[in-house]
Amino acid sequence: MRFSSLTDWLAWQETLHPTAIDLGLERVRATLQALNWRRPACPVITVAGTNGKGPTVALLASMLGAAGYRVGTFTSPHVIRYNERITIAGQHASSTSLMQAFERIDTARQDATLTFFEFNTLAALLLFETAGLDAIVLEVGMGGRLDAVNIVDADVAIISSIGLDHCDWLGRDLDAIGAEKAGILRSRRPAIFGARQMPGSIARIAAELGSDLRQLGVDFDWRRNGNTWDWRNRDMRHSALPLPALRGDIQLDNAASALAALAALSDRLPVSRAAIERGLAAVSLPGRFQVISAAGVEWILDVAHNPDAAVTLSGKLAELPARTPTIAVLGVLADKDWRTIAGELAGRFEGWITAGLPGPRALSPHALAEGLRAMGMHVLAECDDVATACARARQIAPAGRIVVFGSFLTVGPALQWLGAL
Repeated sequence: MRFSSLTDWLAWQETLHPTAIDLGLERVRATLQALNWRRPACPVITVAGTNGKGPTVALLASMLGAAGYRVGTFTSPHVIRYNERITIAGQHASSTSLMQAFERIDTARQDATLTFFEFNTLAALLLFETAGLDAIVLEVGMGGRLDAVNIVDADVAIISSIGLDHCDWLGRDLDAIGAEKAGILRSRRPAIFGARQMPGSIARIAAELGSDLRQLGVDFDWRRNGNTWDWRNRDMRHSALPLPALRGDIQLDNAASALAALAALSDRLPVSRAAIERGLAAVSLPGRFQVISAAGVEWILDVAHNPDAAVTLSGKLAELPARTPTIAVLGVLADKDWRTIAGELAGRFEGWITAGLPGPRALSPHALAEGLRAMGMHVLAECDDVATACARARQIAPAGRIVVFGSFLTVGPALQWLGAL
């Protein structure tokens, strides 16, 4: 074996390919062929979208698991540990199984270089091949058409939402981005769109393929009734369902989309009303408006790394009782639209603390602070890393609310720091 630790494998994978992002299916297809990989016979659901992918995967896995099915999930990025990206029956992949998969991939690729994400995707497919699964749920990493996950022909495709993100790779407008996401659709198979505003490109591509397109607000919908909600689609309905354990009405969009996908697979994967209720109540997902109370401080952690996610975060904060002071800890990548992200939350905080993140894509805490000051924000501190920023925030607001957001690379270290308190 090339390396004896998962850490060494991952460090090597980050340097193997000339660029970190290189969309295309050729390398993955050739490696899978060399591995003699066979797609499992169980149903596969693929989830793409700008926001809402992670919660939709979590909701699907929770409801299917509550129904007694053995489910494999693939998501990215991870919050704390790489192993989180691949789960089998609710358990994270072991480091040993990951390294064994990496060794097989390394041999099969021959002289081809693979990106970090391609290694990750291939490892998931190898582990799922022999896991005896009843269902597989795959989260698309970026885009759809040329994403490594799209090597698998899914039985149901979900596009959770379309917004402006990864524009350098996917396009500068919603129609172009929608066309890239719609690359996961398949001919004469169900396609679920989980938002009320849909780019015309998605409807066009679905029509060209003959996909059975089902859109939120048109073919299925939800209505909240206090502490319960109703769901209906073309020929099925559920009344007075419990609210998902994930916070915010936006999660009802995701839950409604998950139910629409399960309805499309009901002949192969029937899920009872009782299992739906158990799954909604049990679902969990770190870093998506996650609320933690610690030593008198209310911490809210949300990855919120694009403008639409910032709008959602702002709306959720507005629904909470006021708490003073409310402080922001923000760490972002330089290639994100961080000015718009901050602007959407401008009125929610009495002060801001900027945090440095690891890696060459990170925006420095000083540059971020200067940008915030130019926008009229009150910057309280500039910190080299997230842990230092969290400690400083707790000093400033020992009985207040601290909102940590901007990236998975922000939320993960914050969770680790809070866990060490």
